[in-house]
Amino acid sequence: MTEPRKFAFDTVFDDDGDVLSSAPVRKTFYTAQDVEQVRAEAFAAGREQALDQAQKDEARCLAEIRQAIGQAMGVLARAAHDHREAVVELAMAAASKIADAALDRFPEAAAQAAFQALLQEVESRPRLLVRASEGALEKVRAGLERTAEAAGYPGQVTVRADPDLEGAAFIFEWGEGRAAFDPAEATNRVGQALEAALAAEGLHGEALNSEGSAHD
Repeated sequence: MTEPRKFAFDTVFDDDGDVLSSAPVRKTFYTAQDVEQVRAEAFAAGREQALDQAQKDEARCLAEIRQAIGQAMGVLARAAHDHREAVVELAMAAASKIADAALDRFPEAAAQAAFQALLQEVESRPRLLVRASEGALEKVRAGLERTAEAAGYPGQVTVRADPDLEGAAFIFEWGEGRAAFDPAEATNRVGQALEAALAAEGLHGEALNSEGSAHD
């Protein structure tokens, strides 16, 4: 036994017999113009959907590219920072070797330069006591005596050996003043200053131009 089918009225009338609504008439015959219109509408809808998907794919690709560039820039910044640290360490090592060799050969040079810089300060008390290492004593004495004579203070510099000093290290004493130089300590201070500068610079000191090459 078949199931009863619910009857649906296609046309609805009001009390006066006027048509309130009627079911749409289904078209059973299509002209070439109708087919072309449907084809054009379907093509337009498909193109719009394809463009929308392409825009979404483009936005996703751009986001991935930006992320990749950001990661690459971070790696480049770290590499540049590490490179600067390595260069500074190499430069410090080379400078230290050169300075050590120069001071070993001319231990009096630093004392002479310091004496010339202090001439104005010690001119009211020209008597200067200098302490130097035993190994550099004679060279420091000879160099300072020449400098003192050239400055108009002959015989006013006394140089003595100090067993606590090494290499080109020295101590100046005059009146109430005192000055000292220790090559190793000076090198440490320079190294600490460079380390502080690199730490303050962080990863932001290396600028990149539009071609991706580094410049200062």
